Amino acid sequence: MKKSQKSKRPEWDEYFLKMSYLVAERSTCLRHHVGAVIVRNKRILTTGYNGAARGVKDCLELGCLRNELGIPSGERHEICRAIHAEQNAIIQGGLHGINIADSIIYCTHSPCILCAKMIVNAQIKKFVTCGQYADKSFEALFEEAGVEYKKIGVPALSITRLD
Repeated sequence: MKKSQKSKRPEWDEYFLKMSYLVAERSTCLRHHVGAVIVRNKRILTTGYNGAARGVKDCLELGCLRNELGIPSGERHEICRAIHAEQNAIIQGGLHGINIADSIIYCTHSPCILCAKMIVNAQIKKFVTCGQYADKSFEALFEEAGVEYKKIGVPALSITRLD
């Protein structure tokens, strides 16, 4: 392969954010497909996507109660059957005994305030996204708690194959 034909390798933030989109494909939410990847030292620790609790019916099967009730995005989280992607990624760390302190979370969307509180208490040091969720109340909490927030452009969502 000539140098001019060589594919551009994605930067680390783009690489892991791109993976969060792949994780999001497992989502069972009818409104948003959200994926999260928790990383430390350029190694994936856990992943999570938004969907119903393990072993219970999800919105693909039951429909979306939030849609039926006309509840706007970012409000009344308790009505939703889904656990958010960031929450599931944090839970996976606890379930499998993986220390996620001092890590970076890459997520397709910015966090709601509930996820932001969990991120702060899990001692995650940085949040990287390219999407915006309706709830922006996380910003003040992250600033006060010292969690770095970085928003980048949407990564190229294609996979380069060399056959």
